[in-house]
Amino acid sequence: MQRRHLLQSLAAAPLAMSGARLFAAGADRPRFLLVFLRGGYDATNLLIPTSSSFYYEQRPRIAIARPSPTDNASALPLTADWGLHPALRASLFPLVQAGQARFLPFAGTEDLSRSHFETQDSIELGQPVGGSRDYNSGFLNRLAAELDAQQALSFTDQLPIAFRGPVRIANAGLRETARPAVDAKNRALIASMYQGQSLGASVEEGLALREELARDLSPDRMKTMTDAAGRNAIPAKGFELEARRIATLMRGRFNLGFIDVGGWDTHVNQGGATGQLANRFEEVGRGLAGIADELGPDLWRQTTVMVISEFGRTFRENGNRGTDHGHGSVYWLLGGGLASGGPVAGDQIALTATSLFQNRDYPVLNDYRAVLGGLWQRQFGLSNDAVARVFPGVRPKDLRLV
Repeated sequence: MQRRHLLQSLAAAPLAMSGARLFAAGADRPRFLLVFLRGGYDATNLLIPTSSSFYYEQRPRIAIARPSPTDNASALPLTADWGLHPALRASLFPLVQAGQARFLPFAGTEDLSRSHFETQDSIELGQPVGGSRDYNSGFLNRLAAELDAQQALSFTDQLPIAFRGPVRIANAGLRETARPAVDAKNRALIASMYQGQSLGASVEEGLALREELARDLSPDRMKTMTDAAGRNAIPAKGFELEARRIATLMRGRFNLGFIDVGGWDTHVNQGGATGQLANRFEEVGRGLAGIADELGPDLWRQTTVMVISEFGRTFRENGNRGTDHGHGSVYWLLGGGLASGGPVAGDQIALTATSLFQNRDYPVLNDYRAVLGGLWQRQFGLSNDAVARVFPGVRPKDLRLV
């Protein structure tokens, strides 16, 4: 095999190796997964402000009905003021009732561009808005540096901005089952070609990691695990299957991860209790519940999963039965070790015509950097100085979430 062909075979593989090192992870180490819903999902129809008559006035065609025990299309009751989209009845609602899922309304960033790409970049960088930007320094990479977390892995085809930086992080898309890109003979040949060269260690690490993923995510092993869990009725597919693969890897040595999910830009016909947005909620809900199930009670207790999006959407529905780019959003926090408290956390205000931001959106009362900083102080024991290195210029906000 020619050197050029060997390099091509590596490049075509689903795993991109940017130099992650192989370390044994302690089973008792805390785990964190960031789920990024790209497209700015409609948070107002996820966490429904059921006590707000203003909500029902402004969304006459897409609003979710107030909770009713006789109506499966109505909101699931959370508090006197909030309900949950009914598409999450079978997946996340049981976690809510068990105290393992909470929602943070009025969350987001101070970035006001309302541009998908600009705001996604801004969030992933985690740097002060309005200052100079270093696009080679994402906040999850800075967190990995503070944790000495060589067990980080991005479950994406490309390394996201959030993981860019000096700590070498690998990425592996999990939509398809990982398979070894080369056989044993060619593996040995590749290793020998780079032996003693500057890239030798990285190439060897990449080959080893690829083999590990192929072994852990082999169809036979996944089927054995699924059968053992007694969930043979409906095979997992789509995001749920991907999420279960993530959990399989985080059950092993990876304790810091990132996954993104697209398809949330619902300008037209987003639907209400049913429809395209409901379908997305149902799919993501099944995936997140699958992570909890796959990890098992002990590891789930040490895990937090934060679901974010670049912004919320307009409070009022538009003329196409959809919603447009907004500002404040609702973040989701899941984990088996969440602190006691209600299902809705963080600073809140009553929703009226006068409390909307710029008369159109949710305001941001819970800055994502401050919230994550506070969460990680409790979960990872970060000092104030460490949080300042991850999120420069931010004071942690301790919501006592874990």
